[in-house]
Amino acid sequence: MNEKTTETGTGPGAALRAERERKAGGAWRFYQVMAFITGVMLLLLVAEMVLVYLVQVGPDVTSWIAWIPFAHGWIYVVYLVSVFNLWSTMRWGLGRMAALVVAGVVPVLSFVMEHRAKSWFATDLARVVSRPASTLDR
Repeated sequence: MNEKTTETGTGPGAALRAERERKAGGAWRFYQVMAFITGVMLLLLVAEMVLVYLVQVGPDVTSWIAWIPFAHGWIYVVYLVSVFNLWSTMRWGLGRMAALVVAGVVPVLSFVMEHRAKSWFATDLARVVSRPASTLDR
């Protein structure tokens, strides 16, 4: 393989870059969807806690909203999978992973961090796609 083949967008180098870009894009979309769903569920959880513990609604209302903590818990687990997937695909540092993990616990922060992660993703995508091939890519 020569440099001309790789630069023109044909050959194994171009296929590897395209595969990395596809994988990174998929990891980003998965994270983006889960960040939104987790943020919405966290806001529902806060509303549920306010109703149950501050307003002290009756058992008839409590029975209708009892599913929210369980749903949020499982959705948060899927969110953690999406964070790990994005983090490992983009090869970010532990600080970024910790920030994204915490974002799923603090109300509204998942929306803020998704916006910040979007700029991280846009900045680092070219580096991830064009990194040299390793034995892990084969």
